[in-house]
Amino acid sequence: MKLIGIETMSPDQVRFEVERGAKFVFYQYCISLLVVSLKRSSNIYFVRAGDRRLPRALGFTLISLLAGWWGIPWGPIWTIGTTVTNLRGGKDVTKEVMASLVRVAAA
Repeated sequence: MKLIGIETMSPDQVRFEVERGAKFVFYQYCISLLVVSLKRSSNIYFVRAGDRRLPRALGFTLISLLAGWWGIPWGPIWTIGTTVTNLRGGKDVTKEVMASLVRVAAA
């Protein structure tokens, strides 16, 4: 997965923003083709403290709502799951990303 939103930031700037409440999140979506359903994750987005996560989640949720229902049995199940995850602001992976960034900086 690619990290979106930190391209011009130093590791110290990222750490500072995370300490202020920034998060790393990804969103989920589901696409179904009758007998095949695919549940996928977006890239990881850096969301600063005070920024809203819901607007970005709506696009991925819309994909699921339009294209996810059609596969049996997982389409409806995964569509509901991805919609709930996205409407809650996505999946927070801040701890995992920060641990990875620390390992990369140490190497």
